[in-house]
Amino acid sequence: MITVDHVSKRYDSLQALNEVHLTIQEGSCFGLVGPNGAGKSTLMKILSGVLQNFDGDIIVQGISIKKERVKVKKLIGYIPQDICLEETLTAKDNLLYFGSLYGLKGKDLQDRTGKVLQQIGLEERGKDKVITFSGGMKRRLNIGCAILHDPSIIIMDEPTVGIDPQSRNSIFSIIQELKEKGSTIIYSSHYMEEVEQLCDSIGLIDKGALVECGTMAELQQKYNKPSLFISGEGLDEVDLTTHGEVEAKGNGFLLQSDDPLMTLEKLIAEFRIQNILPRRLELYQPKLEDIFFKLTGTQLRDS
Repeated sequence: MITVDHVSKRYDSLQALNEVHLTIQEGSCFGLVGPNGAGKSTLMKILSGVLQNFDGDIIVQGISIKKERVKVKKLIGYIPQDICLEETLTAKDNLLYFGSLYGLKGKDLQDRTGKVLQQIGLEERGKDKVITFSGGMKRRLNIGCAILHDPSIIIMDEPTVGIDPQSRNSIFSIIQELKEKGSTIIYSSHYMEEVEQLCDSIGLIDKGALVECGTMAELQQKYNKPSLFISGEGLDEVDLTTHGEVEAKGNGFLLQSDDPLMTLEKLIAEFRIQNILPRRLELYQPKLEDIFFKLTGTQLRDS
């Protein structure tokens, strides 16, 4: 449905994006993951039609965004990282305003405004001014303004930045509802647990380049090495190396082994003899952050 066709973008001496090429399937939730400054927001702005001066092209349902930008923008709802609301107006008036920008009017505009207020959980606060809202409520209203025209593609740039866990869960519920409806969602974040939870496929971006792309299962299968995680008092890294390759991780060690279950049994026997009681001793499944670090040497939460 969406093809990012070798997109590059430069700001003076900064190469923000470098030959990014990927395909996003219709009806899927695609996660774009990378640390702050990796190029996520730049790509989101290009996808949404906000940034027009770039190399390459974006093809949406067979339509070039460079050739028919207005036509493509009608298919898209864009939620920027920065909240774009008029705080002196009510929630309803904000929705009415953004709906009118997309060509909605009359009864259609009123009906959609009511449905969206309910969808984002603000139906009882529709007549209240935005300045009285919490950060999480503003984030939800920001989403509401972007989906008022019922777009088939929804672009979300870091939609949960700076909000509390309850508001984050509310936004996740909105996203889940949109997914069930069949919307195509492009979701950028440097919170790997969000992307793991929400997204069908994932693109890892660092320093403007796409370093890997695929489903979480595909990435784990490609980069997974059978391993154990061990932590506790009295552990000796040198002793652990007799069982496989060892690397420090957090407050313990990651031990790679071709046969982790057999290694687990041997370690338990050795710990009993040495009177060592490990705090944690478990099979380890690599997470998105592990894969990203392996590919780039960069932590996702680096700024």
